Amino acid sequence: MCALAHVFENEGIATTALVSVRSVAERMHPPRALYCEFPIGRPLGRPGDDEFQHDVLRQAFGLLERPAGPVLELHPVVIELETEPLACSLPVRFDPSLPPAVDEARALRTAYDRSVGQRDGRTNVGRVAGPDAIPDVLAAYDRIANGTPWAEAGLPGDPVQCAHDVRTYYEEVALALDDAAAEPGRAEAWFYDVTEAGKTVLAARAAMQAQNAPFAFWFYLARGTR
Repeated sequence: MCALAHVFENEGIATTALVSVRSVAERMHPPRALYCEFPIGRPLGRPGDDEFQHDVLRQAFGLLERPAGPVLELHPVVIELETEPLACSLPVRFDPSLPPAVDEARALRTAYDRSVGQRDGRTNVGRVAGPDAIPDVLAAYDRIANGTPWAEAGLPGDPVQCAHDVRTYYEEVALALDDAAAEPGRAEAWFYDVTEAGKTVLAARAAMQAQNAPFAFWFYLARGTR
């Protein structure tokens, strides 16, 4: 966004940018920017608060009255990301012969189907692995965590895209288990800190790093906050 602002300004189009990471604006010096210390992914702040979001936009567009600086203004309100894990009950072990994450994912399939049904069949799972394949993906990550070379573990595709499908599967499960699942920080904390799937993905990530896997394959296996 900051780089594009310079391109547009060079063509005579005035710009203003909403910035979520202050250090980026300080390095790239966009002509006009409003830094908002809000959770990443929520550039306008509070979901469902029209008045607050309109105020953010008013302040951002108000910077168009300022000559190119660079100008970096700070929004006065700071919104902290809630990171208390969701209170989602997880199933007890059903098949002790399976890796815990595989057993867990299978047991949560009913909740996933219920969540998808509540959204008229819409799902974001399936970049590489659909819902039927999530247990197999977790089995592959479990093998990696226990020493199998990552390229031989049986992942159905790009490790990062596979991890995205696993995480999305669990986020959609959470929609059926907890009314507060829309809060991204709480959903992330629940996945990585509470579920067997999250713990397995993090363990596989550490193993891939130790195996000298390509940086992009192991680092982006989990969110940058992890």
